[in-house]
Amino acid sequence: METNYGKIYWWLLGLAALFFIPFLGNAHLFDWDEINFAESAREMIVSGNYFQPQINFQPFWEKPPLFIWLQAASMHLFGITEFAARLPNALIGLLTLFTIMRVGDKMTGTPLAGKYWSLAFLGSILPHLYFRSGIMDPLFNYFMFLGILYYGYAFAKSNNHGTYHYSTYTYAALSGIFIGLGILTKGPVAYLIPALVIGIEWAIRRFANFKFIAVHFLILSATALLTTLLWFGPDILHHGIWFTKTFINYQIRLFTIPDAGHGGFFGFHFVVLLLGVFPASFLAIRGLIFRKEIRKKNKTLIFNRLMSATFWVVLILFTIVKSKIVHYSSMAYFPLTYYAGFAVAKVIKNPIEIPASIKKMILVVGIFLGIVVSIVPFIGQHIDLIKPFFASDPFAQANLAATVNWQLWQGVAGIILIASVISWYFVQANKPKHGYIILFLGTALFVWTTLSLYINKIEAYSQNAAITFYESKQNEDCYILPVGYFTYAHLFYARIKPHANPKAYDAEWLKTGPIDKTTYLISKITTLDRLQKLTDAKEIYRKNGFVVFVREKHQ
Repeated sequence: METNYGKIYWWLLGLAALFFIPFLGNAHLFDWDEINFAESAREMIVSGNYFQPQINFQPFWEKPPLFIWLQAASMHLFGITEFAARLPNALIGLLTLFTIMRVGDKMTGTPLAGKYWSLAFLGSILPHLYFRSGIMDPLFNYFMFLGILYYGYAFAKSNNHGTYHYSTYTYAALSGIFIGLGILTKGPVAYLIPALVIGIEWAIRRFANFKFIAVHFLILSATALLTTLLWFGPDILHHGIWFTKTFINYQIRLFTIPDAGHGGFFGFHFVVLLLGVFPASFLAIRGLIFRKEIRKKNKTLIFNRLMSATFWVVLILFTIVKSKIVHYSSMAYFPLTYYAGFAVAKVIKNPIEIPASIKKMILVVGIFLGIVVSIVPFIGQHIDLIKPFFASDPFAQANLAATVNWQLWQGVAGIILIASVISWYFVQANKPKHGYIILFLGTALFVWTTLSLYINKIEAYSQNAAITFYESKQNEDCYILPVGYFTYAHLFYARIKPHANPKAYDAEWLKTGPIDKTTYLISKITTLDRLQKLTDAKEIYRKNGFVVFVREKHQ
């Protein structure tokens, strides 16, 4: 039995590697986050300054360096490429799936629950997609999950629920170390979310055993602080308090105002999680109901409550936060896929455990999403059909004027999802195990195929015209300045180097001053008037909504 289970590990990890790693570099990085972090890693390599993150070779206080260090290491091995920027997340994906496979059986007390948890993670849309990206959230979430998990071990051991090899103090310390690593990945939310989850567990216990909670949470907090001081401490000693203070102020700003225009409606994250984590999100509805059964098994009660608390903390917290960005709620992928995996493990034994209503919802939503994706090539061939929806946005209209070669057969991406949910619907009635394997692997194949066939074409409408221009300037000693909009793309794709003249970081000097190098000013057509007002600048490039003016070096 152990041997067979070992084979399941390797089969799943092998499939995940095939989904996550090939063709990672077949599309440009996307503004902002992917290019932002990759550019910071590139600047570490160019400048030799690996200690303090930079953007445009100026201090970048928004994010700590841990994930950027991984990208820089990858770039040393594979070059400054899209593949190197995204590879760390693919490997983190494999590590995540391995971890939850190991944890799932132990913490649920249900055979093969870990396998189905891992399969649900692999075969849900956004969780799969994020492991093929260059953003730091997969690593950030992984460390938070481990922090919550190891504190759960401390809770469980203190109540004699299961066999654990280390003391409760050791588990609390390990929890703090992982939380500290999460802080070094993205910031103090790595402490806030686990602290709220632990607080809820304590409240459920009616604040019993105060000494245990206080001592162990103090150990967690101390080890988390010590871990973060491995970087923040030397930085304060070398550069003073400015960087750390600015970083903290930025984190506070994210919670109080919509950052960089990233606002959204109140139920934003509910919709994102319900549709973005399809199909696990719908199965998790039923998985949550199984909590009553888990309560009969003391050793799994704590972990179940921690996963439930994690989901609600993330959903409520980021509903309150003013900035609405899709990946803010990505920590909820762990509890959603956990409950989905547990539900499937139970369904294998008793197919009627999943209500017919949920099965029909999965079928309808899967067919709907598949149809939407499958008709994209048709719309691409008849782009005039959607232009009226963007009549008030000249930039979007210009984007849609891009020449993109769509083939109707590429709609197979959506057909894969439709075929998967229909096959699952009929197969699971008699062979539930085979049915859910079809559902999750089919969804994983759907995501992979959609990215492979569509991502370059979608990029052609959005940022490709600008990136093509930037790439043409990689070997030219010049200045490039976006005007009227924010981007990191010019830094990464023009391979900008540190400027000797400090005035090069002054936007007004680049637009109107006596420049010492050829300067390219790039704008969207919606803010073109800012460039047209410059008397010594002339237009040299216009494509898909982007316009470039040049100012020649002053003699």
